[in-house]
Amino acid sequence: MSKTFDLILRGGTVVTPGGEARVDIGVRAERIAEIGDLSAASAGETYDATGLHILPGVIDSQVHFREPGLEWKEDLESGARSAALGGVVAVFEMPNTNPSTTSPEMLADKLKRAKGRMDIDHAFYAGATHDNVGLLAEMERTQGCCGVKVFMGASTGDLLVHDDEGVEAVLRAIKRRAAFHSEDEYRLAERRELAVTGDWTSHPVVRDVETAVMSTRRLLNLARKVGKRIHVLHITTAQELEMLRDAKDVASVECLPQHLTLVAPEAYQRLKGYAQMNPPIREQRHVDALWRALNAGIVDVMGSDHAPHSIEEKARPYPASPSGMPGVQTMVPVMLTHVNNGKLSLQRFVELTSAGPQRVFGLADKGRIAEGYHADFTVVDLKRKETITKEWSKSKCGWTPFDGFEATGWPVATIVRGGFVMRDGEIVAKGGGKPVRFNETLEPAEV
Repeated sequence: MSKTFDLILRGGTVVTPGGEARVDIGVRAERIAEIGDLSAASAGETYDATGLHILPGVIDSQVHFREPGLEWKEDLESGARSAALGGVVAVFEMPNTNPSTTSPEMLADKLKRAKGRMDIDHAFYAGATHDNVGLLAEMERTQGCCGVKVFMGASTGDLLVHDDEGVEAVLRAIKRRAAFHSEDEYRLAERRELAVTGDWTSHPVVRDVETAVMSTRRLLNLARKVGKRIHVLHITTAQELEMLRDAKDVASVECLPQHLTLVAPEAYQRLKGYAQMNPPIREQRHVDALWRALNAGIVDVMGSDHAPHSIEEKARPYPASPSGMPGVQTMVPVMLTHVNNGKLSLQRFVELTSAGPQRVFGLADKGRIAEGYHADFTVVDLKRKETITKEWSKSKCGWTPFDGFEATGWPVATIVRGGFVMRDGEIVAKGGGKPVRFNETLEPAEV
């Protein structure tokens, strides 16, 4: 009697923990049931992946989907759709909404809003403030919470913990790994007067290298003092990478496609407000240092920091223009282009976008193509050439800094827990996303 599955992916090149292999994948009850030669097996649905690469589902562990309160920029539904079109199977969403995600009630509200509306799986950060330290332990234990986020440099609303005493209090209150936006608010306050009206090239002058270095040095000292794990987001400087190389006992590291691909001052001259983000796009020597660190294994995770603003907002003269750019839909094609150009291996890309998030955040059943794991796949055509355009991008904001980028390597299917969400550039299933499960928040099973 032949084996039967819900779905079989046949003939693709599968990126497994052991390397690339031409094997079939059998899916049953949302999980990977078997990997191997399944030519004699049958399934409710069969997908011919000949000529394609099947990657573990890409996880974007830093997005801002702007809901509630800022839905003209993005919302959970449109952000998830954009992610799925870009080959992303799960996202971790940030707390700087309006109101901010700083209470158990606000976290529950986001999870409720996501149910039936987000096409892909999802988790939400709890935002730390000086006033909610007593709530953070409860929030980080919530199913669907990916951890605590701390802004050490200025951000939306009251989400700013800029002093050592405040950061230490947060770290002492929690058990899971906390994520940090690491820029020194004291130095930022001193340097804001250096902003030149209408000149975006002054952005990395205001938020200079030392602003990041000072903050990360303080943060590492505090993490070691308290003995807690930290995740340092969107690193941009050569100096920070040297410190973080020697801090693997306490710190994991994220970098972004934008900081690997765009270079100052050219990006500001060409894109103006569309190039403005925090930390800023920096000059070539820092881009080169990021690439060295990425391939040396210092960088653990890649996120997009998808942070859309409207075209009208971005048109304001600097520094009135807001910082942030969309990126969840473009991360895969941009980075696959770097793979094709020899900047990193396909295996390293998988480590940064699947295995890395699984290890750093303790995902219970995602992050690799292995039997027993969720059947999450990002199916890509490594040879396909496409031009990224603002029309292709489905973020509500209506623009992308990669408009006109000639990509080699393209997502052709997004499969979440064994079900197609995106296929051949079209969303084929809506609203089926579920909260991501983490080892540190698993509930006891009924027996």
